[in-house]
Amino acid sequence: MFVLTALVYPVVLAVLCVGAGLLVDRLSGGFLPASLLVTVGAATLIAVSQLTTYASPLAPATPYALAAIAVGGFALAWGKVANLARRWRAGWWQVAVPVLAYVLALAPVLFAGRPTFSSYMALTDSAVHMLGADFLIRHGQDYSHLDLRNSAGQFINAYYNTSYPSGADTLFGGSAFLLHAPLIWAFQPFNAFMLATATGPASLLARRMGLRGVWAGLAALTATVSALVYGFELVGSIKEITALPMILTLGALVVLHRRWLGGSPAAAIPFALVAAAGCSVLGAGFAPWVLAPVAILAAVALGNALAARRAARGPFRPADGEAVNIADRLSVRRSLLLAGVGAVVLFISALPTWIDLSGSLQVARNIATTTHAGNLRAPLHATQLFGAWLWSSYKLQPRGRALELTDVFIVVALIAAVLGALHLLRIRAYALASWLALILAVWLGANAYSTSWVNAKTLMLTSPLVVLVAWGGVAAVMRASSLGPLARVAWASLAGALALGVLASDAMQYHSSNLAPTARYEELASLNGRFAGKGPTLFTDFDEYAMYELRDLDVGGVDFIYPPVALARVATGHGAAVNVDALPGSDLRGYPLIVTRRNPIASRPPSAYRLIWQGAYYQVWRREANAPAALVHAQLSGTSPVRCPLVKRLASIGTHAGATLVAAHSPALVLVSVRGAHHPSAWTDSRVGLSMKGAGRLWSTFAVPYPGVWEVWLQGEIMRPVRVSVDGRHLGSIGGQLGGNSVNPDAIGPLTVRLSRAHHLLSITRKGASLAAGDGGWAYLDRLFLAPAGVAGRGVLRRVPADSWRSLCGHEFDWIEVVPPTVRA
Repeated sequence: MFVLTALVYPVVLAVLCVGAGLLVDRLSGGFLPASLLVTVGAATLIAVSQLTTYASPLAPATPYALAAIAVGGFALAWGKVANLARRWRAGWWQVAVPVLAYVLALAPVLFAGRPTFSSYMALTDSAVHMLGADFLIRHGQDYSHLDLRNSAGQFINAYYNTSYPSGADTLFGGSAFLLHAPLIWAFQPFNAFMLATATGPASLLARRMGLRGVWAGLAALTATVSALVYGFELVGSIKEITALPMILTLGALVVLHRRWLGGSPAAAIPFALVAAAGCSVLGAGFAPWVLAPVAILAAVALGNALAARRAARGPFRPADGEAVNIADRLSVRRSLLLAGVGAVVLFISALPTWIDLSGSLQVARNIATTTHAGNLRAPLHATQLFGAWLWSSYKLQPRGRALELTDVFIVVALIAAVLGALHLLRIRAYALASWLALILAVWLGANAYSTSWVNAKTLMLTSPLVVLVAWGGVAAVMRASSLGPLARVAWASLAGALALGVLASDAMQYHSSNLAPTARYEELASLNGRFAGKGPTLFTDFDEYAMYELRDLDVGGVDFIYPPVALARVATGHGAAVNVDALPGSDLRGYPLIVTRRNPIASRPPSAYRLIWQGAYYQVWRREANAPAALVHAQLSGTSPVRCPLVKRLASIGTHAGATLVAAHSPALVLVSVRGAHHPSAWTDSRVGLSMKGAGRLWSTFAVPYPGVWEVWLQGEIMRPVRVSVDGRHLGSIGGQLGGNSVNPDAIGPLTVRLSRAHHLLSITRKGASLAAGDGGWAYLDRLFLAPAGVAGRGVLRRVPADSWRSLCGHEFDWIEVVPPTVRA
């Protein structure tokens, strides 16, 4: 699966985009340079996927429609393909740069060597995009059959049935479905690929600034993976990452205006497709990025018209008014035809957006005015525009020496950007300079009138352009290198500083990435195949990615943003721990299945459910046929003997109803105090547990009540592996285990060991950091405990008639239920 999603999928995606780009190039007159074929092709495929999914019956054919467009492009433009293949040696760096950008963007996954995605738990919006992409390709924009009683249906309805932009999702889903690649593992490669495509237009802009060859490639690379953009890619901001190459391509087409603006009307097709793709990806919020290049092109067209008129009136042209009027009319007519074709293509290519424009505007307005900061702890800094941010996350402020170095890199980039801006004016790159100025104006406007969440997005989309302008400063110093060796040292040092600042920042974010637990999600996928169609299913673990993995089970999560309607009144908040005992038994009757995490500490579901499957991470409980809801479900501590007055009170309810008392036994757990254990002083308490900062060893003694095989469990969030040993015997290593909930960590394990009835020594050892992906990720230990081996689910049930209630007194139970007599023994 790793080879398919990380290596094969991007190659197939590249072929699809190049083929689509060749088709558009052929239709528009063949003026597109090779560096724009991929982004224009991606824009074309977004338009196609939007139209096929809007016509719901055609949605399942979307992957084949994308393939047909690509095949058509290669067939019609094979001559251009052959010509490009012959010249690849001269422009090898134009292929190497996007490949290198892809490797950098996907580095956490590639160097982990397994299918996963990065910065897990940083932004769970990616779970919605996986779910949405799957739904749109399978069902299109037909929401009539959604089950709005449970979380999965509510999520899709709340997002995609309210004009939420889906351009990135339809391209993502359609291309991944072509290979039958699981979307959860194709998600990060898709983001990395779309980021890599931005190097094409970025290199074209760098060449217009005067950079050549490898230097233009290095400028494009550092601009594309600048620290803020890299951070957004790691957290899976699929809309912004897909919009970025569209913005850069619009700028590149502005720079290339002489090739197409005065040509045939069909020459407007690439610009219109790219603008439409941006609108499909970001919705109406993309308008400012379209209006900026349109304003430049309109000014250029007007200037051309005035120049043509002056030429027609010049000394070498016919002086009669009729000839001048004909020239004016031809110029105006050509411009109107070009604009008309562009407007038609733009309208058709983003048809779903325009049909519900009011809804798209409302979504944009809601995003622009929301007071919710998303995953930001504080507003981002304007200095992050310059590409360097030497810290583990773009959301946090660097400290100490890292802050000092960050400031140095920012000052260098600022000086280079000033030189670059002057350089653009000196070389008379007025169209490029004007477009860059308008894009900066867009960012300033958003910064002045929008909230911190929108500001962060516009800051990220503007950062590559500022870094490119800084590389324009390198080009300016290069031009002065003929003045002597000192100037050559200056431009080499400036280029090195710009590249080092960006790459060092990316390396720190790479090192701190939290990677999704592959094995756990593969187990969830197996459950989806095993129990498909047998839902609705109650999911008690906080993990919204489960909605995609269990997409055929109609999942409801009590602690999700959208909890099941029937259980919403007992939901304790997004991400809060789910207490199964607090869920009303009568409301649970609508759930044939309950999926829980395998955790000896957690209480088992009510007696109406029986454990039917258990894996390494999850348990599946099925409701017995015709099992009635309990009259009373009394939650107990599980650690202290139940008192007779309580049992008697429950029995009195059961006696009148002819019911049975059902009690869930607690397993004999051995708790090991984490905070009371010996550990390095650098390991300090946090809200998640003991924060294991750096290398070290924790150890504590414990005793088991009887000899036998025991299971050692950890509870926490652990990326870098830790070694677990008992009495010096190495039991195994645990790493890459994150639970999906940063506030309520899950149990991890078990590791089995045979123990005698005596005191034993348990130790947890964390080695020093390495260059491995995610080695600087989360490291929190909340609990340590042991349970008897073979405990399938906490609470072996004991059933007694109500009049035999005394037999339950003095024992430890998780809960006692009063169950009507129709329950089967």
